[in-house]
Amino acid sequence: MTFLWPEFLWLLLAVPLLVGLYVLLLRRKKKLSLRYASLAMVREAMGPGQRVRRHIPPLLFLLALVAMLLAGSRPMAVITLPSQQQTIVLAMDVSGSMRASDIAPNRLAASQEAAKKFIAELPRNVRVGIVAFAGSAQIAQLPTHNHDDLVAAIDSFQLQRGTATGNGIMLSLAALFPNAGIDIAELGGRQAFNPKPLGEREQNARDDPQRDFTPVAPGSYTSAAIIMLTDGQRTTGVDPLEAAKMAADRGVRVYTVGFGTLDGETIGFEGWSMRVRLDEETLKAVANKTNAEYFHAGTATDLKKVYETLSSRLTVEKKETEISSLFALAAALLALLSAGLSLLWFNRIL
Repeated sequence: MTFLWPEFLWLLLAVPLLVGLYVLLLRRKKKLSLRYASLAMVREAMGPGQRVRRHIPPLLFLLALVAMLLAGSRPMAVITLPSQQQTIVLAMDVSGSMRASDIAPNRLAASQEAAKKFIAELPRNVRVGIVAFAGSAQIAQLPTHNHDDLVAAIDSFQLQRGTATGNGIMLSLAALFPNAGIDIAELGGRQAFNPKPLGEREQNARDDPQRDFTPVAPGSYTSAAIIMLTDGQRTTGVDPLEAAKMAADRGVRVYTVGFGTLDGETIGFEGWSMRVRLDEETLKAVANKTNAEYFHAGTATDLKKVYETLSSRLTVEKKETEISSLFALAAALLALLSAGLSLLWFNRIL
């Protein structure tokens, strides 16, 4: 625990002084009690329980004072809080290699099942969008709170040729910032994001042009994140590192998940034979550039664990937070308890 105003801690030196003053008052009362004709009668009337009780309210009041002084010093502690993450975009690979059956029943079905479980366990206040990418990228579902629509979008995946990981990242950014004028075609991706009528999109571009964009620190945008899953390496479209730079400039973290074997596998698709191999180096670079993390999932079970980890990372966070209010609340409760017991037992406050 740290303190923003540690100089206030010097006031705690008053605590032992108050304890000393309390002891002096007790001794004074003891001397006054000797004036009674029979001190034994007084002690007998009080009883051992009564003698202990008289010290409890002052002790509680002293603890309340300590708590108030600590609250005034503005203590800081690392605690777990609900994350500010409000939107998550799942960018999922639907290239032909996802039909490989090395992960039962196949990679696509395993990834669909894991994604649906991930969505089901998210808090209802988190919006989720779905982007499917192969040789190009499409928004399967714009960010929404409706889990049924998200499940339907995942179930509608169709395998295609090619792997455009960069396009997947770019289109995910476009889904997060629909008015930012993000255009995949400008980076040679041969694909533009146009979710609105052209006239409205042109007006938005004039209102928020790319040329006026000011980059921010990577990972600083806490309202949204992207999770990209792929089992291969880029064969077409935007360079994923260029797309990662755009995400980093907007502060958006891109968590990458490599799915499948590291050694690669030869599969057949629509009469074609291809060898797919996971490009871990690029996926790690994308995650590092955006201040996120890379995960490898070699099995369906591994993938579910990865999504569970991401769910906990994106819905809660450990953050250094000022906890003065907790100490102030404790001080108020202790003070009330002290006064209440004193009134109950002695018909007076302290």
